[in-house]
Amino acid sequence: MQVSAHSKNIRVSAQKCRLVADLIRGLDVAKALNLLEFTQKKSAGILKKTLESAIANAEHNEGADIDSLRVKEIYIDKGPSLKRFMARAKGRGNKIEKQTCHINIVVGN
Repeated sequence: MQVSAHSKNIRVSAQKCRLVADLIRGLDVAKALNLLEFTQKKSAGILKKTLESAIANAEHNEGADIDSLRVKEIYIDKGPSLKRFMARAKGRGNKIEKQTCHINIVVGN
């Protein structure tokens, strides 16, 4: 049994989010939640909410035992970029791309 949860268009770059995702890949959900609680990165809080959603999906939809769940898969995909301009000297402008990402977490026994 595998249950998933997704978060889309999250305002953090995929590269930064993958650093935290690598920490919890393959762990028990209790250990993963504890690790995310004390990781001081912006993406840790977002990943924690998505993981809690996957756990709730497994409990409510499949009737799974929470204590036996593990993080089977976690992958971060690049999302669309928000394109902005920043004023520079002499009337010029520089392009800024604000990155987004999609988070996919699969939990199971």
